[in-house]
Amino acid sequence: MIPVNEPSIGERELEYVTECLRTGWVSSAGHFLDEFENAWAGYCGMPYGVAVCNGTAALDVAVSCLAVQPGDEVIMPALTIISCALAVVRHGAIPVLVDCDPETWCMDVSAVKTRLTDRTRAIMAVHMYGHPVDMDPIVDMAREHGLAVIEDAAEAHGAEYKGRRCGGLGDVSVFSFYANKVITTGEGGMILMRDEAQAAHARAYRNLCFRPERRFYHTELGQNYRMTNVQAALGLAQLERIEELISRKRRTADIYTAGLAAIAGLQLPTEREWARSNYWMYAVVVDPTTELTGDTFSSALRTRGIDTRPFFLGMHEQPALQRLGLFSGERYPVSEVVSRQGVYLPSGTALTTSQAEEVCAAVREVLR
Repeated sequence: MIPVNEPSIGERELEYVTECLRTGWVSSAGHFLDEFENAWAGYCGMPYGVAVCNGTAALDVAVSCLAVQPGDEVIMPALTIISCALAVVRHGAIPVLVDCDPETWCMDVSAVKTRLTDRTRAIMAVHMYGHPVDMDPIVDMAREHGLAVIEDAAEAHGAEYKGRRCGGLGDVSVFSFYANKVITTGEGGMILMRDEAQAAHARAYRNLCFRPERRFYHTELGQNYRMTNVQAALGLAQLERIEELISRKRRTADIYTAGLAAIAGLQLPTEREWARSNYWMYAVVVDPTTELTGDTFSSALRTRGIDTRPFFLGMHEQPALQRLGLFSGERYPVSEVVSRQGVYLPSGTALTTSQAEEVCAAVREVLR
């Protein structure tokens, strides 16, 4: 079975992790943590980085850094992972949705203005599957209305918008370093920000808000969201190879595009002229006229030894959020279609050329 996403782990990763094990610095202190935070923030063009245990935690910390209050509204795409909405509702705020663009599958920027109210506090822009959101209109709108921009770059390591790296475009940005990301720490995440006070808040919040003068005395409530030195060691070694890893992703995308472009009824990912995608996942959408759904397409590929994953389900269709009284009667037609018809093909940094060609052959066989 060709896996959806197998990471590429090299000798430097083994060297750095082994150093942690040999020295005993395996928990939430050690030089790799500082080095990874500084190196990743610098790579993305942001002054401060705070590492945490995963990308979901990073979103929670980001919302906390912006002091989002109960009743505030945060505009976000309908098509995204539930972590985005979860971070907002945890703080008593309200996620407000917009549909996705039918070609990039990022949020429909033109719809954001229609969702602004006097309770809007922030706009959360999510770079989908490695392709950047059109950020300039988002930032301009935010500045005009006094809003913050949360940039969810969890899938966009090294992707670029008009020559600037994703993660350096908003007021705060978040990353995931889960095992399927371009750079992995196994589990892990990071928040990047421009404001020193927000960085200090994030460091306290991820560490139960211990006070330096009296450790077990708490004047604020935080979380245990710490990243370990072992994870940071792995991440730092991966960062040293990031251009190689992105090149592998883009090479795989080239193979898929060449092998699948002639197939009727299959929408391939696009790349806008102002964007450089990292092709985190090579995502395709099966036209409903083929009489296949994403699920049946995936099942047919699986019988041919190809593993896949579905697109995200729209936030307005999540039962757990509906039970909170959210999104009653709301419809987002583009998100609904692509969530049912979209599939990720194997896209890992360890994927070989022959494996990618085998995937193409299987897709052609299913859709012939």
